[in-house]
Amino acid sequence: MNFITRQAIESLNEKLRLPKVDQNSQDWEYEVADSNRVNEFISFYETAVLDQDEKFALMNLIISSFDDALREAKDHDGTWDRIKNHLARDLVLHRNTILYWSLEEEEPENCFYITPYMRQINLD
Repeated sequence: MNFITRQAIESLNEKLRLPKVDQNSQDWEYEVADSNRVNEFISFYETAVLDQDEKFALMNLIISSFDDALREAKDHDGTWDRIKNHLARDLVLHRNTILYWSLEEEEPENCFYITPYMRQINLD
């Protein structure tokens, strides 16, 4: 099972000029999420030379930021397709992330805004 490493956080914070978080922070991807930078984060995922830990952490940041954008009803034309393509392409790396955001909950008010999107991804 993958997890977001301190090294990946420090690397991405520097490369993307993200806000520094407390050393004991356990929710980096939520704390530095930025709904205004989703497409920038996706472009970085597509073009930067990243190790597996950085790709895993960055995708979590992308998903959290996109969830915020959905909550804020920001225009996201084409953004989901880009995210979905990367999740499908790197399925082995992101499988648990997809499951986490997909939730098994049926009541929409108990789900993330991105949950219906994540449920579109075929995990087989």
